[in-house]
Amino acid sequence: MSVSTVDSTLEFPPLPSFKGTPGWEFTPLGKLDVDAYPAAPGGDAASVASRQLFAMDHAVGIADGEGEPSSEGPVILTLAEARERHPDIVANHLGSIVKASPLVLRNDAQWTDGAFVYVPRNVHVEAPIYLAAVHEQTGTALHTRTLVVLEEGAQAEVWDELLSADDEIEGLVNTVVELSVGQNARLRYVGAQDLNEQTTILGTQRAIVAADGHLDWITLGFGAKLGKVFLETKLDGRGAHASVTGAYATHARQHLDFDTLQEHAAANTTSDLAFRGILDGRSRSVWRGMIQVDKDAQQTDAFQESRNLLLGGKAHADAIPGLEILADDVRCTHAAAIAKIDAEQLFYLRSRGLPEGTAQRLVIEGFLQALVERFEEGPVREAVAGALDARLAAVLG
Repeated sequence: MSVSTVDSTLEFPPLPSFKGTPGWEFTPLGKLDVDAYPAAPGGDAASVASRQLFAMDHAVGIADGEGEPSSEGPVILTLAEARERHPDIVANHLGSIVKASPLVLRNDAQWTDGAFVYVPRNVHVEAPIYLAAVHEQTGTALHTRTLVVLEEGAQAEVWDELLSADDEIEGLVNTVVELSVGQNARLRYVGAQDLNEQTTILGTQRAIVAADGHLDWITLGFGAKLGKVFLETKLDGRGAHASVTGAYATHARQHLDFDTLQEHAAANTTSDLAFRGILDGRSRSVWRGMIQVDKDAQQTDAFQESRNLLLGGKAHADAIPGLEILADDVRCTHAAAIAKIDAEQLFYLRSRGLPEGTAQRLVIEGFLQALVERFEEGPVREAVAGALDARLAAVLG
């Protein structure tokens, strides 16, 4: 396959390459030269249907979404189409949610793939909306962007996947996600990456939730050889709420780093973040979480936790919770734990006739079940549980 690329002559500020840079203490990029990968467009999601994490039989996507705002349905377009057909809406939101950084600047200038979802005021989208970006050309960088905007009173569920066309393609994916949840709007956003283990992923993702808005954010990190993802939520109006659930499962020499921020910028806001991971082989995970409470955000209620289960003696996890509180009437708590499988639990199961492998699998499933139970019974819980089961099978072999 010939490599089709876009302009690679642009110059950008350097990315961190040493451990002294805040936010990059555990994942310095070292010898990785992100600008050595020319930007190239992605592939067709339909061609990699067998690699998708989720079976979305009843979902709508870009191919069958509406192109014009209406009182009955959403706008679902590629980002390039949306910028041409709805320049005012796109201009009002694109780039206004994420913060400027060397990664974002590269994405701004080089994005080739992207999706735009716009749900007008008081419109409730019943069917889930499915989006996907595919890294297809080896030796290239895929710069992809997702912009989701829900106006006041709107409701929607968006599933967004990052995939590799096959297991041998090598390269870089730089993804930017912007979520705008309007007043009294409700968004469930499921972001998942299952890239191959020849690929590096760098991600910048941020949501802003207005007064009485509700965000249910689920993120699954399974693939990539090296990953660094910033995931931030800003509770920007009184009564705003965000629930963030993260799961990852690594093996071999994978290294995945998640940097989360729960920013409370208004009074009477709530957030709840839970990340869980299983690690095997020589893999490594990093979670660094921060709850930030601005001085006017009184009566904030925020919680965060990270729990990791090490399956191999050489796997390693770092969990670093943090608090920055400027208000004086708040409730903010955090928890972090890193452990191996409990030998007593294994002994109990094996004493009842279960083989060691089966007993180990049951303990791991129980550990992950706590995440699955954060969702109500129904398609979302089943889809997330199915994705975790499939990944667990791949990790355990």
